[in-house]
Amino acid sequence: MKNSSSTLLLAAALLGSATLPGCVASKKYDDLVARQKATDQSREAAERQAREAVAELKKATESLNELRLENRRLVTDSAQTGTILRKTQVLYRELSDTYDKLIKNNEKVLANKTADYQKVAQDLARREAELGELSNNLNKSRGEIDKLAADVKTREARLAELEKALAEKDAAVNALKAKVSNALLAFKASDLQVKVKDGKVYVSLSEQLLFKSGSTKVDPKGQEALTKLAGVLKEQRDVNVVVEGHTDNVAILKGTAGMQDNWDLSVLRATEIARLLTAGGVQPERVTASGRSQYVPVAANDNAANKAMNRRTEIILTPKLDELFQLLDANSQPAK
Repeated sequence: MKNSSSTLLLAAALLGSATLPGCVASKKYDDLVARQKATDQSREAAERQAREAVAELKKATESLNELRLENRRLVTDSAQTGTILRKTQVLYRELSDTYDKLIKNNEKVLANKTADYQKVAQDLARREAELGELSNNLNKSRGEIDKLAADVKTREARLAELEKALAEKDAAVNALKAKVSNALLAFKASDLQVKVKDGKVYVSLSEQLLFKSGSTKVDPKGQEALTKLAGVLKEQRDVNVVVEGHTDNVAILKGTAGMQDNWDLSVLRATEIARLLTAGGVQPERVTASGRSQYVPVAANDNAANKAMNRRTEIILTPKLDELFQLLDANSQPAK
């Protein structure tokens, strides 16, 4: 019985330990082993007490048997036999009481130990169930972590592609600026500026270079600049061209043919420049002409110098970003 119970409890403990996750589960396992050891020690003490009681009972029984034999030998002597008989009866009753007490005590100890065994077994089963649930949760968490790691890896790859596309786009913009600047080196910085802003190349041409006051026809010097610019742009087929006309806040003279206000003036100037660019070889479908009138100044219209700065035409060169937009769209979609 002892070996069978120990083997069963030890096997249950080993089974529980197979699913213990980490140091917390190891502590629970050590606790169960300690409790099992204490239970085994208690059971062994009870069994030892029972064995001692049985030995005492056996010894008492042997004494009782000897007294019975002695009683039969002395039965013929009435006086002596009566005395011995009374003593024997008293001793017999005492031995019987002792025997009954030992039996009852042994039964009580065994009953208590059985209850303890059942309680330990129930506690062990409960803890095994808890460990099983913890193991399931751990496996589920690991699956979610693996999925998140894969998603992060996919997003990192997309981000790398996006960064590469942005770098290529920035390189293309800088190369375009360099080509445009080199083509227009002959013109004064006060009349013509080339800069990069918001990922685009801005070619800003002053009114002094392009037009006479109130006119929409480009001067020869301005035509020369636009011809050089068109020579660069016609080779850059992946670049869109927006021509923006800008004015100061001074109203045009009344009666100017074909124009009511600065909107008309800015649009007509942009349209004229767009025609010259396309005549220089730039594909018309890449060119957009627009007028901003006086509403996007680069300086306050409070003196002649600032007003001259606002009277300008900006040619905005934007590399086509179809590939970049596709990457951005792909990155906006949830990973599968």
